[in-house]
Amino acid sequence: METIIFYVFAATSVIGSLVLVSHKNPVASALSLVLTLFSTAVLFILLLAHFIALIQVLVYAGAIMVLFLFTVMFLNLRDESLRFDAVKVPVKLGILSLLLLISGYFIFIGFKKIPPLNTMVISHPEPFGTVEGVGEVLFSDYLLPFELTSVLIVVAILGVVVIAKRRFD
Repeated sequence: METIIFYVFAATSVIGSLVLVSHKNPVASALSLVLTLFSTAVLFILLLAHFIALIQVLVYAGAIMVLFLFTVMFLNLRDESLRFDAVKVPVKLGILSLLLLISGYFIFIGFKKIPPLNTMVISHPEPFGTVEGVGEVLFSDYLLPFELTSVLIVVAILGVVVIAKRRFD
């Protein structure tokens, strides 16, 4: 059962990320990013990293996506860029289905050589996926990238505000 759940949500994550980078509408791209983030959270749950899955949903799919949508709406985009173009959707879905079918075939051939998951023993350190384990690693090994990411987000927000202010003036 876990294998089926893994394949379903891994495929959903890949499809959501492909829609994210191929769509012209920024709001639709942001919503497909939410789908990808939720699918990734389910994959974290399968890895027994429940805290990381919770943070994935709360922080990224919640707060960061609200921030992205706020900046998209704050930019006051033209109506043409927000319009949904449904003309070539069947062609795009056909190409996407063909690519997924071909890649699925080659992945299936590759997975035939790997032993089944129930015969493999996976051991995790004791605080793996807990608040204590994540906090210890985050604030000891990855403190600088963590702080630089927050500075980068603030700079991006300020850049959007400056660009939007120039349009109004």
